[in-house]
Amino acid sequence: MRVTTNKPGYYGEGSIEVTPPTSSTEGPIRRCSLSKDGLVTQPFAGIDTVADIIAYAARTHGTRPALGWRDIIKMHEEKEVKKVVEGKEVIEKKKWKYFELSAYKYLSFVEVKQAVDEIARALVDLGVGKGDVFNVYAQTSPNWQLMAHACSSISTTIATAYDTLGESGLTHSLNEPSCVGLFTNAELLPTLLNVLPHTPSVKYIVFDGAPSQKIVDSLHAVREDIKVFSIDQLREIGTTKPQVSEDRKPEPDTLACIMYTSGSTGAPKGVCITHRNLIASVGAVYVLLGHHLTYADSYLAYLPLAHVLEYIVEMIMFFVGMPSGYGRVKTLTDASVRGCKGDISEFKPSIMVGVPAVWEQIRKGILSKVNAGGALKKGLFNGAMTLKKRNTPVLAGIADSVVLAGVRAATGGRLRIALSGGAAVSRETQEFLSTALVTVLQGYGMTESCGMCAILPPELMRYGTVGLPVPSVEVKLLDVPDAGYFANPVARDLPATHPQQGEVCIRGPSVTKGYYKRDDLNSDPTIFTEDGWMRTGDVGQWNKDGTLSLIDRLKNLVKLQTGEYIALERLESVYKACNLVGNICVHATSDHKQPMAIIIPHEQHLRHNLASNGLAGVDSNASLADLCEDKKVQAYVLKECNAIGKKNGFKPMELLQAVVLTPDEWTPESGLVTAAQKIQRSKIAKAFETKIKEVYKSD
Repeated sequence: MRVTTNKPGYYGEGSIEVTPPTSSTEGPIRRCSLSKDGLVTQPFAGIDTVADIIAYAARTHGTRPALGWRDIIKMHEEKEVKKVVEGKEVIEKKKWKYFELSAYKYLSFVEVKQAVDEIARALVDLGVGKGDVFNVYAQTSPNWQLMAHACSSISTTIATAYDTLGESGLTHSLNEPSCVGLFTNAELLPTLLNVLPHTPSVKYIVFDGAPSQKIVDSLHAVREDIKVFSIDQLREIGTTKPQVSEDRKPEPDTLACIMYTSGSTGAPKGVCITHRNLIASVGAVYVLLGHHLTYADSYLAYLPLAHVLEYIVEMIMFFVGMPSGYGRVKTLTDASVRGCKGDISEFKPSIMVGVPAVWEQIRKGILSKVNAGGALKKGLFNGAMTLKKRNTPVLAGIADSVVLAGVRAATGGRLRIALSGGAAVSRETQEFLSTALVTVLQGYGMTESCGMCAILPPELMRYGTVGLPVPSVEVKLLDVPDAGYFANPVARDLPATHPQQGEVCIRGPSVTKGYYKRDDLNSDPTIFTEDGWMRTGDVGQWNKDGTLSLIDRLKNLVKLQTGEYIALERLESVYKACNLVGNICVHATSDHKQPMAIIIPHEQHLRHNLASNGLAGVDSNASLADLCEDKKVQAYVLKECNAIGKKNGFKPMELLQAVVLTPDEWTPESGLVTAAQKIQRSKIAKAFETKIKEVYKSD
């Protein structure tokens, strides 16, 4: 039986107007109906800083499991990999490394507080000062949290760095805030060693894992004043030191974190996030969704903690007393480990958060398994999906418990709520997963708002919306006249039924006041207005039920030769739903009538479709590189993508003119996606410049 925590009617009208429009170019100010009388600033009295959350959780949740992890038992190397292509087993000679992992081990809430206190006392003893900046450059793990919370508790600001950052990115995130030290993993020390001569402010290095003595000695040798410790050594030092004095404890306006955006346009910007901002965000989610977050739930943590979405969600889970089990992207499924279960089936989470790339991967993984199971299994699955979508009495329940339960078993069988954030997820993927696996809700946020601007509660489940404004934020829309978006349609003599549309502006206690050392941006009225609004650059629309939908992004609006605008991100979110697409970048310029796309095909689906559709003259067993160069394959992928576009009501100018296929994955290391898996549009356009020009030659 699947548990429900829904409270029908809890959200009233959804969102309400609290202030009418003050001009013809802007809409009314709206808030979540739960905060109509005042924005939420904290979960409740006495919780004013992040340090208060740690103390509260230890007092309230005690010895319950808080943070779980798995140790690596051994690494397996396989030189031959079996793959099923067209129903036949094919052996490929490649080297693959697989993890064998232990069962989950846990720190309780009390033990987390003890560890945080020990590290904090050691840092104070070493000379890490109030207002100093300490960098966290590490994989998502309990130790990431222990270091971050230790710094927070002594008024030391953390700066975040993705563990996939190259040397130049790491240098920037250490030098701009003059970091006095950093926490990292043993496997990242070689990168740090190359950077250290160029980061003169760094004095303290803390690591976890087991590095060689040689690399530790090399770090010491860079400068005389550098001190290197393992996190366990730091804790040992802390046990002998006195309690932290009152004057080191943070205030609400103490800078808690400089969180670097993933930099999809230019160098990463450091967003200044105070304790007040974080506490307001935790309070807002607690008011909005607290009844859905129970002691019976568990949360799988695997996204980068350097991304604000994971950072704030884990803080909320810790606050409510929910255990978080840490996983790795490389070990999430059973197929990616040996001698043990994958993180999802071992931990059995009931709540998961992911970015669209993760949900697309899960959907396409389910379909690959179904396709590999033969015609009978495929027919049963498709029939079950149809019955459940129609909600046919009795039959829908049988389909769910007999057929679709097998799909859910692969994710531990307990998943009941999933949230997608970071970018728009396609309707097809959201609907597919909500039918087959778990209700997938959309959220909307940005680093500048502590990750939360709007969330769709399960009670209001529907497609095509990011939900209600969180109760710590109020929202208004501004006209984007060039693209035909009007926030106050009545003032424009448009019909009363015309939706309110425009650039989303946010204001409230969880919204940042600015960027670190970027006066040029902080004084820019196109970002921060004089009356305290932050302009997001996203284009939104209010719906009749009080929810907000995102319909465009200003920087990705491209005017075509015809003078009409298209929204590249919106097109990508829809075209990604095509089973043949692994990843996509839609490209357009004002010199042409239609967009084109650079696509990494989804190899399994491409081969399966080519084999089952019998494309004349195409060998579905050819190498992926050869298939990508084949004109017939390109035409086939183009046709399938445009079929999805037409199904979603795209206008002719939004359909793709052509596609360029590439077999190579886009990674943060190649610079073609950010660490948060957002595509680097300009860099992809440059990398494929020659092929893009060839496509447009005939236009």
